Amino acid sequence: MARGSTRPTSRDVAQAAGVSQAAVSLVLGDKWRGRVSEATAQRVRDAARDLGYRPNLAARNLRLGRTRTVLLVVPALTTEFFAGVYMGAARVAAEHGFGVVLYPSPEGIGPARDPFASAQAALDGVIASSMAADALTAIRGDQLPLVMLDSDPAGSLGAATVNLDIADGVRQVAEHLLALGHRSFLHLAADVPSWTFEVRARELAERLGRVAGAEIRTAPAPISIDGARYATEAALAAPGPRPTAVVCDDDKLAAGAYKAIRRLGLAVPSDVSVTGLDDLALATAIDPELTTVRLDAELFGERGMRALLAVLEGRTPEAGDIPVELVVRGSTAPPARR
Repeated sequence: MARGSTRPTSRDVAQAAGVSQAAVSLVLGDKWRGRVSEATAQRVRDAARDLGYRPNLAARNLRLGRTRTVLLVVPALTTEFFAGVYMGAARVAAEHGFGVVLYPSPEGIGPARDPFASAQAALDGVIASSMAADALTAIRGDQLPLVMLDSDPAGSLGAATVNLDIADGVRQVAEHLLALGHRSFLHLAADVPSWTFEVRARELAERLGRVAGAEIRTAPAPISIDGARYATEAALAAPGPRPTAVVCDDDKLAAGAYKAIRRLGLAVPSDVSVTGLDDLALATAIDPELTTVRLDAELFGERGMRALLAVLEGRTPEAGDIPVELVVRGSTAPPARR
């Protein structure tokens, strides 16, 4: 090629390597095995490198009907958890030449505005949290290859589901508090219609229901510190024996419970033990530090992206829930004698 000419083309590579353009396409598209020899493939790669040839990915994707773009639909980013999910998904996507567009449902939970003129034309697939499942209808994401996170495998909209083992996390919390001697519990439950929170309520009730003398009451609360504070104050001030342990559906609810307990003139954990779920940065920012269940958000995102890649390639995604871990800190102790 003459100096100063336009960028090299596949025809230039073919001429330099002494092969057809079809052979160049096979080699550079990594589909040459069984069609051209290893020596020919190496000649094409050498010619492409020497000429500085780069395939036009935009044109190739247009021909294939692929944009190599994935949409990640999550609730509004009110904690760092979903930021971690995005980081994990984006890391795996980049390794496979995909990009990830993060779309937090503007209202947090429920319908969302369409971020694309036509989602089906702009996307190869969708990864969505069950907490933002309603947003899928608005963006027509349920008509694309879809992987659901934190979703009931038996009733999922998606071609695959990826879940954390939340049920085991709740069991670990219950076992820890029972071993300390607690028998009177308050479940501070996220007031969100989502499968993951249904699992938490069901597992806690089932586990405590097997223990003689164990009692549980439930106080629904919005996922906010103020909402949790109001709900906890009302529940702890209600007539009857005061619960000795508050089991919270997430760490933000636990922070609200702390405020309520202190406003009532009580202390954590000498009067009331508190547990959370997530292990956010907040868990070690409050005093005493919070006993909570650690969820690996980045691994969650990685597994979600790997599952979508498997769906796009016609493979079976990896099975099994992602393990979780109880982290015991200063917010739990044996109940005070009364």
